Amino acid sequence: MLEKMDGIIIKTQDYGETHKIITIFSKKLGKFSAIARGAKKPKSRMAAVTQPFIYAQFFVYVNSGLSTIQQGEVIYSFRSIREDIIKTAYTAYITELTDKLTDFQTPDIYIYDQLYQTMNWISENEDVDIPIMMYELKLFKKGGFAPIVDRCVHCGNKDTIAAFSIAEGGLLCNRCRHLDQEAISIPSSVAKLLYMFSSVDLERVGSISVKTKNKHLLRRILDAYYDQYGGYFLKSRNVLNQLELFRYENSY
Repeated sequence: MLEKMDGIIIKTQDYGETHKIITIFSKKLGKFSAIARGAKKPKSRMAAVTQPFIYAQFFVYVNSGLSTIQQGEVIYSFRSIREDIIKTAYTAYITELTDKLTDFQTPDIYIYDQLYQTMNWISENEDVDIPIMMYELKLFKKGGFAPIVDRCVHCGNKDTIAAFSIAEGGLLCNRCRHLDQEAISIPSSVAKLLYMFSSVDLERVGSISVKTKNKHLLRRILDAYYDQYGGYFLKSRNVLNQLELFRYENSY
């Protein structure tokens, strides 16, 4: 059946000498893969609309397996992302994470909207650490392994939060801190940020000012948490780790 739908290209791979297989995250169908015949040919009308991170309208012959792109029209190219190596790295990370943590042909309008909003933020801003972490936490929830960030994971206390426990899967209060000697100590402000990041939509955020040391602390927590529960190796994460190390060393 031929379907018309908007979507974001989250993955591309070559197929044969002239074709591409692209993975699209759409509002209507969710994630699906489709072949774009002749897309590798420079003069092909499919070449422009099958680039990474393109937001486009597609006409697709939908199948339960591999679908077929009949035609497409670019809505927003996110050109500024593809022309900047750092923006490209961040976007590659969130699209790879989206690919890993979403099911095929299972629509999720909320995640779709948050992905678009995050990509739009990356496109238009230089400071992207916070939006990335906000989107990560929402994807962790989608993947079924989100941490408890609104109360102590053990006793439910919402006050005197003292640490984040990877092993326990969330926040620990002063009274329960002893349950995990390796829990990461955090100030109350970071605990509040974790809750806000997980519950607030990006479009409701104007600007967020977070101390550099707290950004690094949040990044350390989310990376360790994903390594424990995420279950999928992310190639793009290695690239980001190198970029973040370079940025950190040059911020002093």
